[in-house]
Formats: sequence, structure tokens, C-alpha cells
Amino acid sequence: MKKKKKVQYSGKLKSYMQWPMVMLVFLLVMNAAVYMVNVKAGAIVSVFFLLYTVMALVMFFHYKPSIMNEMISFATQYGQIQKTLLNEFSIPYALLDGEGKVIWMNEAFCKVVGKDRQYKKNIAGLFPEIGSGTIARLEEETSLQVHFGEQDFSARLQKVSIESLTKSVTLVEVPEGENFMIAMYLFDNTELVKYKRENDEQKMVAGLIYLDNYDEALDSIEEVRRSLLVALIDRKINKYISAYDGVVKKLEKDKYFMIIKNKYLEELKANRFSLLEEVKAVNIGNEMSVTLSIGIGVGGSGYVQNCEFSRIAIELALGRGGDQAVVKDHDQISYYGGKSQQMEKSTRVKARVKAHALREFIGSADEVVVMGHKITDIDSFGAAVGIYRAAQMMNKKAHIVIGEINGSIRPWINMFLESREYDEDMFVKHERAMEIVNSHTVLVVVDTNRPSMCECEELLSQTKTIVVLDHHRQSSEVIKNAVLSYIEPYASSACEMVAEILQYFSDDVRLKSIEADSIYAGIIIDTNNFVAKTGVRTFEAAAFLRRCGADVTRVRKLFRNDMSAYKARAEAVRHAEVYMDCYAISRCPSENIDSPTVVGAQAANELLNIIGVKASFVLTNFNNRIYISARAIDEVNVQIIMERMGGGGHMNIAGAQLDGVTLDEAVKKLKEVLTKMTEEGAI
Repeated sequence: MKKKKKVQYSGKLKSYMQWPMVMLVFLLVMNAAVYMVNVKAGAIVSVFFLLYTVMALVMFFHYKPSIMNEMISFATQYGQIQKTLLNEFSIPYALLDGEGKVIWMNEAFCKVVGKDRQYKKNIAGLFPEIGSGTIARLEEETSLQVHFGEQDFSARLQKVSIESLTKSVTLVEVPEGENFMIAMYLFDNTELVKYKRENDEQKMVAGLIYLDNYDEALDSIEEVRRSLLVALIDRKINKYISAYDGVVKKLEKDKYFMIIKNKYLEELKANRFSLLEEVKAVNIGNEMSVTLSIGIGVGGSGYVQNCEFSRIAIELALGRGGDQAVVKDHDQISYYGGKSQQMEKSTRVKARVKAHALREFIGSADEVVVMGHKITDIDSFGAAVGIYRAAQMMNKKAHIVIGEINGSIRPWINMFLESREYDEDMFVKHERAMEIVNSHTVLVVVDTNRPSMCECEELLSQTKTIVVLDHHRQSSEVIKNAVLSYIEPYASSACEMVAEILQYFSDDVRLKSIEADSIYAGIIIDTNNFVAKTGVRTFEAAAFLRRCGADVTRVRKLFRNDMSAYKARAEAVRHAEVYMDCYAISRCPSENIDSPTVVGAQAANELLNIIGVKASFVLTNFNNRIYISARAIDEVNVQIIMERMGGGGHMNIAGAQLDGVTLDEAVKKLKEVLTKMTEEGAI
């Protein structure tokens, strides 16, 4: 028969209860010592020792059960009190297992989530913010903001050892195999969040509104009606801002300063700054629609920084061609609008000013290094050749940085290498360029304004004299600290801009025929044979190049493709699919083709000739990277579409590069972007 175990004392209580027995030992030793001194005295002490022993044993054994019962009763009552206090705790409290499943919750927690004690599902079903990833990354203690219904809470999650729970009062049944549990507390922040939100909504947001083509629009209308046009535009702007409890102050004839509350900014974003379209609708006989640009600054440390953000935003909007709104929220930049084609400015004063400034920088430098963008095309190459000639006219040593030579520019480079009139180091690789560039070198970047797209990005940090010449719309990524930045989105190509600069660079400018051919070829490619983005100044630049010896026939012969490239382009056109009834999407073969990205761009141009196609997108897999060539005529802005894909460009010509995806995944992503932007009204 199994012997029953009795309840025993333990710990400090056991030591305390054994103290009388310890005293018996001390008294016994003392009694023996007294006997050694005096026998009679020892006998008297022995009597008292026996009486103490009897009384100690009687009290110990008689009161031990009573004391034990009192201790157990106290412990039980204390545990019940703990359980009651925890259950009735005013702070919502729950216990979760290691996977986030609810094990137990107190009354306050039940009241908050509207569930009873039988709810044993995952906590993510109540608070989606606490997903499996949050549980997996949980440290010893973590706090995060959660929402339930209309209430906001600060949730504190804390790991609790299973051992500490099993040794405490059995409030819950501990799951087997678990190493820890999670204690979750909720602190109601609804009122605090409300006041914070109200405080944020009351903050002032600064903005600038510029009319892009004020003078041109007034010139297109008879003089007696100009004041009416200005008044109508003023009324549109004031009415629009006043509807959002804002204030507008006219700074100049075509510039406005505005202030609105932060709470209305989301509404402006939601209607995608409808003022852009409302102003374009103003027409009292003017041949040219008035467009405006809006720059909003928010998220700064104060009003001064917000105003600075708005200035940066408006400059970015103007640099991207105008007719759009840019919101700069600290480091985040958002774009709205930008659907209309930027009108070409007839004056070339800016080109003359930039040409004189470039001449001064080159004149004070020891050497000139020119680079374009990665995967050099003929526009980038021709613009670089033009700057090379400008440096040569000032007797300055110049170099053009070329990385991997693709099939589209190889014939052009060979013509320069075969000519004895050019230095052997006219073209240099990245390593050699990094040795050349120093603080006394002028670095000219053509056909791109994004550091990551430059042929050799490391060169940007080796000199302080950086010149940027580009015709692409600016993005949030820009080359910083450029001493001269000439970015004109209305220009057809970088070669057109360089051709204009060369005309003002020197009175007796003389281009060699091979150089004129290169620059002329760049204009032809970017305008698709003078079809896209072609203005008066484009033809003037072409006429200048023709006078310098550019041969149209020679250029055309250099543009011819081999049979494999021509077949690949035909395959891309043949297998194109039309998405959403207006977007042509195709894949371009890249096997056995020297420059598949160029073929993809040509196929995208071909697809625009199909009736009903508003925009075309051709995807090419080249060097484990997906290249997208996007083209449009006038109805769709492919630039803002490609920006969503991480790229950029122009309204009619744009592109993007995707890493880590397959062709099918890239097509799927493109379709998702097109669908989403159509639903948003962005395109």
C-alpha cells in the first residue's frame, strides 16, 4: 500500500519552526557547563531544561496542525484574491500562446473586444496589426498601436515564462510543449489619439501656385480680353482654395502663395488637385490653355521648413514640365497631374545663358569628362560628342565615358576610332575615368539627371564642378550640388539642347560631319523621325546640323538593323496583346540579338500605329534584368506610369528596369499598375 505523503514545512518557514529545537541543543550544552562548575546549580538548570523541553515539544506538535491549516487557508484566500483582482482588473489583460492564440482574458478585455471567455481564436482576428510576423519577432517586451472599432489602443506584449506560471495560482491551463506565453495589456489611447489628430489637422500647410505659360497664353488672345482671362484664373484659384478654408495671396502676376489646414490636404490629394483641370478649362478665345503648377510643403519642423519644402516642390513640378502638383512631405514626394504636353518655349534666351555659363566652367578647368546614362543610346552618345567638340573648341582635353558598348552605338564609335582626327583616349572606361576626374575637372552629365542612371556614378563624388544637361522630367532622385543644371522637359532630345548650346558657344562654331551626324541621329531617334515631341526649335537645331554637314542618307544607313533584330521586332509586334482595350503589351525576344533593348523600343513605336492603341509597353529580358519600353502619342502619360514601376522619362517616351522578377511577373505587375492608376483617375 502506497504511503501517503504528509504536508511538510519548507523554505524559511521550516527554519523558523525548527528554531526551538536548536535552542534545546544550546541549553543542553549550557547545562553541561554549569555541572562542571557546580553540581547543585547544574541540577537546578537541568530541572528548568526538562520543563522547557516538555513545553517546546507539546507546543510544537500540538499547534503544528493548526498553524499549517491557518497557512493553507491564508494561501488559498490570497490566491482567490489574486484571481479576483486579475479578473476584475480595470486594464484589459489577456494571455496568448506562442502562436498568438487567445488562452484567457479578463472581464475588461472581454468588454473591449465584445467576446466571452470561450473565444480561443488567434488575436489577429481581433487586432489585424498583431500578425504572425509580430509574434515571431517579439522580444521580451514590445508596444504597438492597434485599433478596434472606433477605439485606439496601445498594446503591450510581454513574454512570460511557463515555469513562473505553473508555480503560481492555476488561473489557466498551460498548454503542453510551450516554452513561453504572451501577456497582452491594452491601454486606451482613443482620446489621446483624437487630440493628436486634431492638433495635426490644425497645422498649417504652405503652398506655391505658379502659372506655367502666363505670357504665352496672354499673347494668344486679343489685348482687350487679357484682363478678363487673368480675372477668371484668379477667381478659379481663390474659389478653389477658399472652399478648403484656405488663404491665397498673389505674389506676382503669375505666382501665388497659399495656406491651408493639414486636414484638407488629404481631400486635395483625393481629387488629385482638380484645380489643374479647372484652370485649363478656362477659355475665352485663347488658343493656348493656361496650365499651372502647385508645390505643397508639409511635415517640416516648422512653418519656415514647410515653406522651403513648398519651394523645392514647385521647382520639381516646373522641372518636370509643369501642369502638375508636387507634395513634399519631409523626405516623401508625391506627384499628381502632369497629363498635358509641355508647350515648347519659342525664346532661346535660356539656352544662350546656359551656353555662356558652360563656357566659363570649361575655360577654368584642366580637363572635361562627359558621361551619359547606362546602356548608352545614340541620343546620349550624340550629346556627349557635342560637349566633346565644345571642349575641343576651347583647346581643353576631353574624354567620353563609355561602359559596355552595345550594338546601337558600336558603328558610331568605330567611325571615331577609325578617324585619325580624334585622340585614342577620346573614349575611356570607368576605371580610367576615375583616375582622370579630380577637383580640377568639369564633369558633364548628359541625357539623365538621376545619379543611379549615370554611366559611372562614382565620378559624381570626385569633383565639385558638375554640369547636368537633360531633357527628361525630374524625379525625387536628382544629382545634387550641380553647379549648372539645364533640364528642359519640352526639348525633344539631349542632342537638340546641345545643338542649341553649340550655336551660342562660339561665333565661329564648326562641327565635323561625323559629329553633326551623331547629334542629328540623336534627334531622329528621340523624335521617332520627327514625329514625337517635335517643335520649331527641333527643326532649327536640325537645320543647324545640316549646315554643319550632317548627311541624312548616311545616318539612315547606320540605323539599319540586321535580320535577327528585324525578326525579333516583328515577333514582338505579332504577339502583342491589348489590355483594357487600349494598352498594347508585348514581350521582345532577346536571344542572339546584340541590342534587345533597342529592338524593344522600336517595337513599342511600331505598336502605336495600331488603331485604338493609346500606349504600348514592350518588355525585354536582358542580362537578368527586365527592361520596359513605354510609348504613347498624346492620350496617355507613360512617364507617370513608369514612375510607378520605378522608372521615368517623358509623357510620350519612358521606360523602367526591374530586377529579381521574371517576364511574366513583370507583365502582371504592369497590368496591376495600369488597373490601379485607371481606378484612381491618374491616367
